[in-house]
Amino acid sequence: MTGVRSAEPRRALGLVSIIVRDYDEAIGFFCETLGFHLIEDSERPEESKRWVVVAPSRAGGARILLARAATPEQAEMVGRQAGGRVFLFLETDDFERDYELFRGRGVKFVRPPRSAEFGKVAVFEDLYRNLWDLIEPTRISRS
Repeated sequence: MTGVRSAEPRRALGLVSIIVRDYDEAIGFFCETLGFHLIEDSERPEESKRWVVVAPSRAGGARILLARAATPEQAEMVGRQAGGRVFLFLETDDFERDYELFRGRGVKFVRPPRSAEFGKVAVFEDLYRNLWDLIEPTRISRS
């Protein structure tokens, strides 16, 4: 069938999986250390696992599925999902606030803060040594 589409399809990234060693230690890091919200934590007894979802905000945006490694091959990938590159980008509206908060909670920053054309950024490790950018993007007016 041919025709003109009236609008761009609406799509959004809903979940990103992070392979973890243990659900509870991962929940502790993301919720207590980074201040994320626990969106869901439900048992899946038929699969011998839990469905654990965390998010930096309840207001929307992508969420993270904490997926416990279930095989030796998966366990080998904990902390190495991006091959040593920055894996995820945590945007903030106040870089200094979150940088100091995270440092005070023991988050290890592996690259110091810097200003760039795209914003303020520093690289930190999560509890499994995955690399993240903490970034306050430069807001560009699109008038």
